[in-house]
Amino acid sequence: MIVVVTGAAGSGKTTIGRALSDTLGWRFIDGDDYHPPASIAKMRSGIPLTEADRAPWLASLRREMAAAIGRRAPLVVACSALRESYRRTLRGDLPTVRFVLLDADDGTLRRRLETRTGHFAGPSLVPTQLATLEPPAGWDVLIVDATRAPAQIVERIRYEFGV
Repeated sequence: MIVVVTGAAGSGKTTIGRALSDTLGWRFIDGDDYHPPASIAKMRSGIPLTEADRAPWLASLRREMAAAIGRRAPLVVACSALRESYRRTLRGDLPTVRFVLLDADDGTLRRRLETRTGHFAGPSLVPTQLATLEPPAGWDVLIVDATRAPAQIVERIRYEFGV
């Protein structure tokens, strides 16, 4: 199985993804580590990425996911995947991909990003992130309140997905 932890900048994707992977003993991939330097520079400057910027980034994450399934190795991925088309790109024909959306309001996201250090995504990206967000739906999707304690979120994911 692959669990993709999604949400806007500041929703806690990396925190929850790492906690889930640590709890399960699964490999963790942070999608932020796959952005090319030009995309990071754009985001650091408060400039949203374009579809052309995102395409190779999503493709590289998709390759990692397909390779994990090919090895029968479970995986947790933190990736914003704000649009349905991005989630379709990531899933493709992979049968065991599940998505978690960490849902948070504008104020929560801004507060978290204002206090976060050493990361390229700042509070100026919140409006475009929330405008881009297309909430997922379906049997393979879990929407979780991102303001809950990480341990509670991890337990909910484990319960809902049976892991």
